[in-house]
Amino acid sequence: MINRVIEKDKQLILEQIELNKEELIGFLQKLVATPSDNPPGDCREIAKVIAEKLKLFQFRDTTLYEVPQLEVKKTGMVHGVNVVAFQNFQDKNSMEITLNSHGDVVPPGSGWSVDPYSGSIIDGKLYGRGAAVSKSDIAVYTFAVLALRKVADKLRGRISLAFTFDEEIGGTLGPKWLIENQYINPDLAICPGFSYSLINAHNGCLHLEVKLKGKIAHAAEPQFGIDAIEAMTQVLQALYDYRHSLIEKTSNIAGIKSPTLVIGLINGGINTNVVPGECTIRLDRRLIPEEDPIKVEEELKFIIHQAVVNYSSEIKIEMQQILLAKSFGPVNKDFPLVQAIVKNTKDLLNVDIPVQGSPLYTDARHFYEKKIPVILYGAGPKTLVEANGHRADEHVKIDDLMKATKIVALSLFDLLKNQ
Repeated sequence: MINRVIEKDKQLILEQIELNKEELIGFLQKLVATPSDNPPGDCREIAKVIAEKLKLFQFRDTTLYEVPQLEVKKTGMVHGVNVVAFQNFQDKNSMEITLNSHGDVVPPGSGWSVDPYSGSIIDGKLYGRGAAVSKSDIAVYTFAVLALRKVADKLRGRISLAFTFDEEIGGTLGPKWLIENQYINPDLAICPGFSYSLINAHNGCLHLEVKLKGKIAHAAEPQFGIDAIEAMTQVLQALYDYRHSLIEKTSNIAGIKSPTLVIGLINGGINTNVVPGECTIRLDRRLIPEEDPIKVEEELKFIIHQAVVNYSSEIKIEMQQILLAKSFGPVNKDFPLVQAIVKNTKDLLNVDIPVQGSPLYTDARHFYEKKIPVILYGAGPKTLVEANGHRADEHVKIDDLMKATKIVALSLFDLLKNQ
């Protein structure tokens, strides 16, 4: 497995991870077996499971933080909770590295060949909702840090484990809240990713709700109404024309191509025999890192306004920003955090791991917005599709789980070792 000589301390780390293999797998199975669907967004049970396990592992200051209900209510979640724990080494205040993964998951949906909460292992793959996104990295990060205790006397600084439960709705109650309240104070951070690439940038995302208000009338006399659905068709056509133009914009970051636009929801009218007085859509506009989100929103609003005016000046428009997740990166490829993972992947697996961007958006942006260097790396395949992420039969390969744990642990060793 090891393609060239690795120093003795790193051998001890790798041996410890192998010794803990069955416990690592069992921990992930327990996480998968604990429902944490978001929505509805009540993850207290899995938070307790994690906190109890971290206490059992004797992590320092393991704390279950409750987010004030007033803040939770704004997000639409039922309850807000986070788990934070620390592993201290010599001179613990010299550097803090945060490992942040989320335990909330999208509901399992239909089409599963196994129980989505079973954690079944079939042909070397562990199945269940959250197995790949991203309960696996809760296990990876925990056991990577546990292995470092074998060489604790060689390390300085501290590691904070921050396990959060609101990634599926934006991460404002999780990493953002923890950073702003200084429950964690990272100099560097690692967030969930996959084993075959290191993500140093990702797209942003803007969600807009557009509501058009016309005038209701009886279908027998439609001339007395103002048809909001017909007006919305003009908006839709303008937006789809705009979408086709986005291909002309391209990112300079590998792994990221062009911005995208999807109109994901539409609702209008009250009955078949009534001229619809209202029609509402919600759209998803992905932003490449080079784009200014303020200008993009202004551009969209102008297009929508012009389409409505061209239809009828009597139509009223209401537009509301539902979500703005800013893009992050790119983090410099020469940064020590990036280079540590690149080097250890090469040493351990003899693979040149690509450093690239992702079209997704994640909690990592909350670290980047606070000027904290952050990358995405963890357990999983080359693509979400390969792991069935957010789909039936989501899974993670046990081999990838072990590889990621080893590479994270070796990289943390390089970053924290005494010089």
